[in-house]
Amino acid sequence: MSAAVLSFSALRRRVALERPDDAPDEAGGVTRGFAPLAVVFARVEPVAAEEVRRGAALGLAKLWRVVIRARGDVTGGCRAAWSGRAFTVLSARCLDADGRFEELLCEELTP
Repeated sequence: MSAAVLSFSALRRRVALERPDDAPDEAGGVTRGFAPLAVVFARVEPVAAEEVRRGAALGLAKLWRVVIRARGDVTGGCRAAWSGRAFTVLSARCLDADGRFEELLCEELTP
């Protein structure tokens, strides 16, 4: 996908973004949670699916590309939700020289 042909009208899916939010627990540690960040329009498309070993079991890692209007506050560790699916953001990068779009590489979370 070329950023030169990508326009804002291509961002047709509503995606909810969440950021990590740590809260102190009673044992002196923290509990990881997520707080709403924004609801944005995005282009969502599958990239790949591959077998991965997780502990002693094999699993399937499904990678997705989510393109959003540039924000600058979405990083690896954030989450995204779209159409009943949840994703962990693995990385975020600027997609074009003008800084109009960001590409989020995400892994789908399995229930």
